[in-house]
This record gives sequence, structure tokens and C-alpha cells, in this order.
Amino acid sequence: MSDNPVALIVLAAGQGSRMQSDLPKVLHRLGGVPLVGHALAAGRAVEPERIVVVAGHGADAVKKAVGKLDPEAAIALQEEQLGTGHAVQQALPLLDGFEGRVIVLYGDTPFIGEDTLLELAAHSADVVVLGFEAADPGRYGRLVTGPEGLERIVEFKDADEATRAIRLVNSGVLAADAALLRALLPKVGNANAAGEYYLTDIPALARAEGRSVQVVTCHEAETLGINTREELAAAEAAFQSRARARALEDGVTLTDPSTVWFALDTYIGRDAIIGQNVVFGPDVTVESGAEILPFCHLEGCHVSSGATVGPFARLRPGAELGGDVHVGNFVEIKNSVLDEGVKVGHLTYLGDAHIGEATNIGAGTVTCNYDGVGKHRTEIGANAFIGSDTMLVAPVRVGARAMTGSGSVITEDVPDDALAIGRARQVTKPGLATRLMQALRQKKGQ
Repeated sequence: MSDNPVALIVLAAGQGSRMQSDLPKVLHRLGGVPLVGHALAAGRAVEPERIVVVAGHGADAVKKAVGKLDPEAAIALQEEQLGTGHAVQQALPLLDGFEGRVIVLYGDTPFIGEDTLLELAAHSADVVVLGFEAADPGRYGRLVTGPEGLERIVEFKDADEATRAIRLVNSGVLAADAALLRALLPKVGNANAAGEYYLTDIPALARAEGRSVQVVTCHEAETLGINTREELAAAEAAFQSRARARALEDGVTLTDPSTVWFALDTYIGRDAIIGQNVVFGPDVTVESGAEILPFCHLEGCHVSSGATVGPFARLRPGAELGGDVHVGNFVEIKNSVLDEGVKVGHLTYLGDAHIGEATNIGAGTVTCNYDGVGKHRTEIGANAFIGSDTMLVAPVRVGARAMTGSGSVITEDVPDDALAIGRARQVTKPGLATRLMQALRQKKGQ
């Protein structure tokens, strides 16, 4: 990568009316995260000194989402959507003092490759336009090149037949020297049918001042923009196909690859085994040698080496599974740490808890962590045994090597090595069941 500092401007102001949605287009999800998150993630490859996201339609929602995706990104507001050139102008004040290369990306174009961005960042030309050889050039703007590089960008409606035959087309992505952008953007006019200021005017203005203008090319798939629900679905299919192929190449076993769904930041170590119909939400790490059995949903969690999860388990944000932990069917874990060797076989909810190593959690155990106002912690020591159908009413602590009797409601701390039983004494009434059923049937007239 070049030593020249880099800044990113991500255009995310459009409404996306063709999506038929009240949600800003860049907030529709792909691979478990908003579209704009893909542009931000790709942009990290160039180690940008500054990032500016230009918001417009639904700016508050975009600002909130970007804040979660990249807290260091600044937000520029484009109150009126007057074109791409106008959008970049709104971003420039937030780059005051920055001297280096600016790369302009689009929040609805999720597949720009890291290698492509690195090439844009390192290029020596004053202005670099990203183009691609289109299978069907259609109504794309054509890139007319010559011995000295890019001569001009010609919009389809303005092109003659010879120019329309050119297959090298404009992606819209552009990289330029920051000082040059500041100088040229005020010269961009809006004498066009839409009355908008277009970033595509920059190369011609730069050429007129004797600056070097070049083209970098990428594969057409990198430039796929999302404008409709159908295109979003196609992009999701493409993303999942790539994610599955990458996992297989990295040494992950996918029992039935087409049924496994990944998020943008899913990390799975080699020799992990992933069963069919497993869904990964954002922020999941599965270490080498772990196994996720079929029909599990994981989000915001960490699964250590040797652990097994499922089938039919759900790991929610904050779930941390230590080595050789076993989480069985119909178990839900949220904001809880399970130390090495813990076993949670089935039909259990653990929330806001810490479970010590080698502890066994019986079927039907529930940490009652929410009182209607606040969440409370449950602490269980190492080598404890929690009997089936135990209700642990937080805040509560069960000590190391302690036990709870099946069917207990535990409302007080249990010391180390103690047995706690919190249930009503059983009373047996001989013959009462038969007499009761007879009385009920007589009342009903049977």
C-alpha cells in the first residue's frame, strides 16, 4: 500500500424509491449487516485516516447505524439530493486539514474488492476512475481512453454509435487528490436535465488543467449496485455463495453448504464442522475444532475449540462458550459465560449468567434474570450440579460443587458443597384420583 494517506467518502444519502421501503436503501441488510457496512468494511483495507458518510434520506437512522458499524466515521448531511458532486462537497468540510487521496464509494455497492481499493489508493494519477468491462454496457456512461489515459466520460444519452460500442464503462467510484477535489468541485455545473452536480465532471475538469487522469478496472461483479428488492435478493445469494466457498477453502466442513447462512463478519476456524440449516448473525466466532449441529442460530457469540452446539440451539449476543462446552437441543444462551467443560443438555435458558467449569445444568433450568425493570446476574461455581427444572431467581449464587434438587425454585444463595431444595413437600392422597374423575364425569353427565 502507498504511504500516501487515504480518506473515504461513502455516499449514502439516497432514498432508493425502487426498494418500495420507508427504510433508507443503505440500511437494508445483506449478510446480516446494512449495505453501507459492506462499503465501510471494504474500505478498511486502505487503512483510512478519516471516513465520512454522507447521509440524507433517513439521516438519523443512517447516523445511528453507522455509529454502530464504525464509531470513528463522521456524518455529513446532504439535505437536498442534488447529485454526487454536491454530496461530496458536503463531505469535504469534514476533511479539513487532510492532505492525501480521497476515495469516493457508494453505500449501496457492497462488493468492491480490497485489492481494487488498494490499487485506487496507491495509484500515482491525480484522478483515477474505476471502470469495468460490462457484459451488457446498456445505459452506463462510457469511458473513452487514449494514450494518456482517460480522455472523457460520455453519458449514454450523449454518445454516438461508435462511443456506445465501447464496453469499458463507469462504475461511479473515483479517487482523487484531496486538494484537487477542493479546487475542482466548485467548478462543477448543473446544466443538465436533472439540474444536478455530477462527480463524473471531475475527470474532464482535471484534464483541462493538465492533470493526469487514469482508469483502474475491476470485475463487473464488484460494481453491483442495489436498487430493488430483487437485486438485494440476488446480492444476498451471491454473498452467501462466496462466503460458503471461502469457508470450505479455509478448511471448514459444511455438511450441506447451500443451507448455511453467513454474516459479513462470521469467523470460523479450520476443522470446525457446521451442520445443515445453521444461520450465523453478525459478530460470531467459532474456533477450530468446534461443531455446530443442524438448525442452530448464532449471533454475537464466541464458541471455543472442542465445544458442541445444538441441534436446535440459539446463542444470542454475549454468549461465551469455553472449550469442550456442550450445549444441546432447545437451549438458549444470552450474555452468559460458560467455562470449560460445562454441559447444558436440553430445554434450558441461561441469561446474564456465569457458569463455572465442569458444571452440569439439568433439563428445563431457567435463570430468571429479568424482574420487569432490570436484569440480574446468576453465578454458578465450578463442578456444580443443577437439577432438572430448577428456577434460579437472580440475583443468586450457587457455590462450587453445590447441588439443587429437581423442581426447585432457588431464591437464596447456595454455599459451596451444599444441597438446596426449594419445593413444596409432596402429599399423596390414596384413591383420590379415581374419586375425583368419577365426580367430574357425573357432573358432565357422562
